[in-house]
Amino acid sequence: MAPRRTHSIISFVGIIFVWELAVRLFHVSPFKFPGPARVGSALWQMCMSGELFHHVVASLYRVTWGYYLAVAVAVPLGLLLGSWRGARNIMNPLIQFLRPISPLAWIPVALIWFGIGDRPAIFLIFLSAFFPMVVFTMSGVQGVRRTYLRVADNFGLTGIRRYVKVVLPASMPEIVVGLRITLGTAWLVIVAAEMIAVKSGLGYLIVDARNALRMDRVIAGMIVIGIIGLSLDYLICQIEGIPYVQWSRQRR
Repeated sequence: MAPRRTHSIISFVGIIFVWELAVRLFHVSPFKFPGPARVGSALWQMCMSGELFHHVVASLYRVTWGYYLAVAVAVPLGLLLGSWRGARNIMNPLIQFLRPISPLAWIPVALIWFGIGDRPAIFLIFLSAFFPMVVFTMSGVQGVRRTYLRVADNFGLTGIRRYVKVVLPASMPEIVVGLRITLGTAWLVIVAAEMIAVKSGLGYLIVDARNALRMDRVIAGMIVIGIIGLSLDYLICQIEGIPYVQWSRQRR
């Protein structure tokens, strides 16, 4: 684990070094592409003023609500559709039709339905996570070994008990992968949604800085987005280390 972290640190330090070197060698205007020192100064100023904290909290608030709502609806629906062929035959074509539509294409609809504020952004996050999560959960259920289901029948497990004791645990590897991918997608979409639908958040920070011709603040906002995205991915990856999930993966 330590060597991996060391390599990551070396990689980021190398990127900063090349960035500073390129700016100096090619004499790039700070109004087009500021160097690391200028960006770091802008980032420090936003941290000290509390502005950055305000925007980060706003973005995380919207992502949390939209993502949790999507998971709360998608996982039970995916479990149902994965187990019930009749319902899957009816619902799956609709899901596959709506799934490729970019959440950003829903922005005009979200603005008309919900107006300006948090609700349209939360709605877009919900859409971005809901459809992939349903597909991942369905795939997990369909990949459950028939042996497990026969054992469940022998022990008289039916209804909710069957899902809780057998189907859900055996589907966990696919569900965890879905959680990781959909969280990353949700974080991508919230930044785009905040550029249009709200007056706070990291997306709004970037657009506002662009309008003010403050490229140092734009790049600082991009860096914060990357750091938070990396942190969220790390946190969701910790679920894969839970013995319960590892056991399920080994038994598939």
